[in-house]
Amino acid sequence: MLKGSKVIIGPFLAGDVDALFRWLNDPEAARLDLAYRPTDWVALKNWTEAISKDPSRVLFAVRRIGEAPIIGFVGLSAIHAVHRSADLGIRIGDESNRNQGLGKEAVRLVVDFGWRHLNLNRISLTTLADNPRAIKAFASVGFVQEGIARRAWFLDGAWHDLVNMAALRPTPA
Repeated sequence: MLKGSKVIIGPFLAGDVDALFRWLNDPEAARLDLAYRPTDWVALKNWTEAISKDPSRVLFAVRRIGEAPIIGFVGLSAIHAVHRSADLGIRIGDESNRNQGLGKEAVRLVVDFGWRHLNLNRISLTTLADNPRAIKAFASVGFVQEGIARRAWFLDGAWHDLVNMAALRPTPA
């Protein structure tokens, strides 16, 4: 497990499935990072099994230090060994755990994991342009805005712009 001052990121446990199922079926939580589409138990089971077998993805459960319940997940996908790149994704499940720096710390931990353990050179992400809280949190961890994909995401009956951001491996001093 990787430990920060507020959260740890580590493996999923059997008891985490109920929370994952609830978050993936919450339209408001899904709205922050993808279009809502109901997920059934079979799809969730297939998704979790596929992740553990896929070398191009790594997914961590996020927990508060000293507490057992999962509060979210963070991971890297599209890991490419030749280009030394990956895409980052995060979800803090319940609103009560957001806006406290927990997600930001989880992102910092997974980015550090990417640099130290996967030898990545670039980690990128996409977020909704109308989610300034996420943009600010990602920027505070070292992500830089690289562009806007205009009207690239259809959500809740309307088109939304996406912000493309990336962090590059720090160069040694």
